Parts: sequence; C-alpha cells; structure tokens
Amino acid sequence: MLSRTALKSLLAATLLLAVPVLAQAQAQAQAPATSWKRGIENQRQADLGDGTFLNPVFAGDRPDPSVLKDGQDYYLTLSSFDAYPGLPIWHSRDLVNWQPLGHAITKNVGAIWAPDIVKHEGRYYIYFPARTGERRSNFVVWADSIKGPWSEPIDIGLGGYIDPGHAVGEDGKRYLFLSGGDYVQLADDGLSVVGTPKHVYDGWKYPQSWDVEAYAQEGPKIHFRDGWYYMTTAVGGTAGPPTGHMVITARSRSIHGPWENAPNNPIMRTQSAAEPWWSRGHATVIEGTDGRWWMMYHGYENGYWTLGRQALLEPIEWTADGWFVAKGGDLGQPLRKPSGESVGAHGMALSDDFRGTALGPQWSFFNPAQDEYRRLGFSGQGLVLQGKGQTPRDSSPLTAIAGDKAYQFEVEMDIAPGAVGGALLFYSDRLYVGVGSNGETFIMHRYGEERPTRLAASAKGGKLWLRVTNNRHIVTIHSSTDGQRWQKYPVQMEVSGYHHNVAGKFLALKPALYAAGDGAVTFRSFRYRALD
Repeated sequence: MLSRTALKSLLAATLLLAVPVLAQAQAQAQAPATSWKRGIENQRQADLGDGTFLNPVFAGDRPDPSVLKDGQDYYLTLSSFDAYPGLPIWHSRDLVNWQPLGHAITKNVGAIWAPDIVKHEGRYYIYFPARTGERRSNFVVWADSIKGPWSEPIDIGLGGYIDPGHAVGEDGKRYLFLSGGDYVQLADDGLSVVGTPKHVYDGWKYPQSWDVEAYAQEGPKIHFRDGWYYMTTAVGGTAGPPTGHMVITARSRSIHGPWENAPNNPIMRTQSAAEPWWSRGHATVIEGTDGRWWMMYHGYENGYWTLGRQALLEPIEWTADGWFVAKGGDLGQPLRKPSGESVGAHGMALSDDFRGTALGPQWSFFNPAQDEYRRLGFSGQGLVLQGKGQTPRDSSPLTAIAGDKAYQFEVEMDIAPGAVGGALLFYSDRLYVGVGSNGETFIMHRYGEERPTRLAASAKGGKLWLRVTNNRHIVTIHSSTDGQRWQKYPVQMEVSGYHHNVAGKFLALKPALYAAGDGAVTFRSFRYRALD
C-alpha cells in the first residue's frame, strides 16, 4: 500500500502528464474540424465545395461589411479607410462566393469608415463617414447602376457622428440613423438632411465586469420584418480586448421609437480569448434566398490582428416572440452554406503583370493627393510610378489586401536615376517594414523608420528584384539582380505587433510597393502566392 507521501508524488506526476494531454484536447476542440479550401493563388477560400463553408468569408482587411439584398443578388461594400480608390463593391448570389465589381469613390475625402449600401426607388446609394485630421463629416455617393458610374461624393454634414444607417419609415420618409442612438430625416432625394438629429435610442448596457474597449454605440443597421423595425448595432469597441465588441438589437413598431432591447442581448459576443475569432461585431442582418437569415459582421482572427478585421457570416434563427438568436457558435467549425448559385471563383488575383492600361482592382494608394493618379504611367511593359516624397511614409505606397497567415510576393523593378523603389509590408505612415533601393544600395525599413535614415540618389539607378515572405509574422526578404539567383537580406523581422492596438487607425498590414525621390520606378511581374 502506498504511503501518503508516495501517493501525493504519484498524483502530482499523473497531473503533470495530464496537463499536456488536456492542453492538446482543448487545442483540438478549438481548431476547425477541417481547413480552408485553396483558391486563386492558393488564397484561403471559405466555400469547402461540399455544401458547407468555413469563416472567414472575406479573409483579410474587410471591416464593417454592409450588405444589400437586391432580388437574387447581394451587393456588399466595406470600410476602406485611407485606401483609394475606396468603397469596393462586391457581388454574390450565395453570400459566400464574391466577385469584385469596382469602387464607388476615387476622390480622397478622408479615411472612410463604416458605410451603408442601400437601394431606394431604383437608385443605389452609399452613405459613409470620412475623417481628415480632426475634420469629420458624412457623405453620400449614388448610381443608377451598381456598376457605376458613381457620383462625386456629396457632403451632407453631421460632423459629430459616424456610421450612418439608411431607413425608410412608415411615413414613407427617409432617415439616417447615427452613432450614439440619434437619427435625422433625409430629403426625398437622399442627398441632404432635413432638420437636426434627434436622440431616439439609449442602447443596451453590458455588465461592468466585462472586458471591453469602450461603450462606443455605433453601426446602426435597420431592417423591417413582420411589422417591426429592427435596429442592430455594435457596442464595446471594435479593438482593444478580444472580448470587447458585440452585436445587440432592439425593435420598434415605428421608425420613431420607442425602441425595445432584445431580451437575449448581446446577440453575439466573443466571450474568451481562446475562441478563433476576436472582437466580433458590427452586423448587417440579411434575408437569404431560401427563408434562412444571416448576419454578416467582422472580427479579428485569433493571433492575427495584423490581417485586420475580416468579414464573417453567421446563421441566425427567429424565435416565436419575434427576436433572433445567433446559431454559428464560435465560427470555428464549417457551417451549412446559404442557398443561391455561385457567381464564380471567390476573390481576385493579387498578382499583376502591369501590362494593362489602368491600375488593377487589387491596388489602392495610401492617402493619395487629389492628383495622385498622375504619377501612374502605363507603358504596356510595366507600371511606371513617379517618385514622391523621400520614404514610404510620405510616398503614398500602392497597397493590396492579403488574407493569408503566410504568403510571399516578389516584384521586378527598374529604378531610374534619382529614384528609390521598394517592397513593403505597410500598415500606415507610422508603421511599416521592408527594403528599398536606389539601384545600387539598400535601405532597410523597420518599425516605420529608415536605416540609414536617408538613401542618397543614385546617378545610375539599376534593375532589381525583391521577394518578401511573411510566414506567420516572420518577415524574410531576398533580392536578386537577374530574377534567378537570390540573396537573403541579412535582417529578418517579427511583425505580430504591427496592428491597431499598437499604432491605431483600424488598418491592416498589407503588401505594398513604393517609389520615392525625383525619378520614376517601373514595376513589372508582381507575383503573389499564399503559403500553406
């Protein structure tokens, strides 16, 4: 018979052996039962091809999704912040596979936040807030075809608010619901406001013990069902703690209130940092084509704030008393797809041979000047980009959205005398990483700083290939003078901290190209490939 001391030792040893087994079991429980399908360029694809899908529907930086149901078609736009052209428009018939249609705005009116896309009496409208420095306003663009052309942005004011949500009341009048529970009437043409905003909704208060960023009542989206107006909003802040953001809803018989909170608020919230998706919130409620209903919202992928807020799709069900409940769990497992035919392969290629006559749809300038597009030249043999500024921070780099945890891209550059060209992972003008060259000498970009602090212009320029690999936050750079033999850059970098909770602005770390200085850089053969 074992002594008490021996028994304690045996129990301790058993527990020590059990700990990794338990940890492994928990990790397996949290991991998806299957992985994503791979699509264009090996990019992640939600549609698993067996009648199910695995979130994210939109991998990468796709925040604040607003979805319009138009017959059998769905149209979606998102926050584009400092990227122009902005307000990308996507088309789907099954809410899982989406194809790009273009952009609704090219004129820089500031960082574009949470838009709302609607159709009213045959015309399409997008309402959105934008901020430049400390100036904030709200705008609208409109089009008679979803493919455009779209109008110039019209400033409708309301500078103290963000996240406008369009609605039509029982009186036939048009309204915008705004952050903080206010609303205002629109003119019949939807292009200006009538009167001043009124407060109509106090929101829903979560327990003080919850870990959130801030109350931040925002993103009101209105839909009508069975005699009720539903106002679905976000509270808790979109960043900060992983458990902060959430979806809440309220309803009213009249667009003018009073609004009654759902008894099951929050409808959805990340409850633990162990879940696969953090800070889930900011939902649009959508009716499917087969009677099922859905929420489209955004969230951060566990451990990958750098990818930005990604678009997630979750089924909901209506209760007998007219409320809705979320049915997707933590979104770590495949879900049954909505009905509807596919519009084709989801997403788009990021690779570009730069032989076209216009900038490809994958590219956007960061915070461009009004005449930024004059920097572009299309020779048929490459994209000629005139230099601007001295470093990435003041050169308005061209960026593309990557949605994979690991990927690699490379590009060929002809660097003219007086120019500096480079390849980056770019978060903002405050935070980026990569390598540039004047054709003879390298400059390293790290933490949003340059080493050396300034690269002198070369009188000769030169030809160079750069390859950037981001393998789950570890960044490795290779260079070549002939595109065949590659040399590893002597410094590798870790970039898991290149995100909003460090540098603000609600952005994502993106592949980017830049041209600085007085000369031009010709870019050729940009190639992107997601890594497993």
